[in-house]
Amino acid sequence: MNLTAPPLAARTRLESGLDALGLDRALTTPLLDYLTLLLHWNRTYNLTAVREPLEMVDKHLLDSLAMQPHVADIAASGGALADLGTGAGLPGIPLAIATPGLRVTLVESNGKKARFMREAVRKLGLKDVRVAESRIEALDEPGAYDAITARALATLPLIVELGGHLLKPAGRLLAMKGTYPHDEVAALPAGWEVTGSQPLQVPGLYAERHLLVVSRTLL
Repeated sequence: MNLTAPPLAARTRLESGLDALGLDRALTTPLLDYLTLLLHWNRTYNLTAVREPLEMVDKHLLDSLAMQPHVADIAASGGALADLGTGAGLPGIPLAIATPGLRVTLVESNGKKARFMREAVRKLGLKDVRVAESRIEALDEPGAYDAITARALATLPLIVELGGHLLKPAGRLLAMKGTYPHDEVAALPAGWEVTGSQPLQVPGLYAERHLLVVSRTLL
């Protein structure tokens, strides 16, 4: 790419984080290619409030990749993941880079962000990734996905309300949260329940992170 690359320190930080997450260092180059594009576009389009490359490594790349073990089984079975309100492609693009075969739909209604993602998908050669420029509730693909995910999008009840129709009957919501959201869990609508919760250790971040699995209630 003929764009200004992130500083060498970003590569070192990313490699260390990949080691901590048990992921292959070979992912460093494509992930930094994505970061380079994000830095370049962010100067004009304000895709993310995080602007420093090292901070982006921690708060965007490694934070997204912390949930990679939870989508590996989807890729292995040929399944599909919808990333709702993905913004600049987080966590969907890092997950797709780190998980070959994972079919990802990046759902985003903001036109500028959708344009950026289409360019990133093209330049990174992510053949299993598509961009759906749409409001979540308007995406007419009922029952098409094994999982949906959302990172700092909304409350659990609202995510289910907006995107629950996209899930297969046995599909699940993989929601990235900070501290455990007791109030949100209690407010889940009838027919939905938390079936799993796991603290996430994100290299470089010292705040609490949890991944919650929300599924339809078995009758």
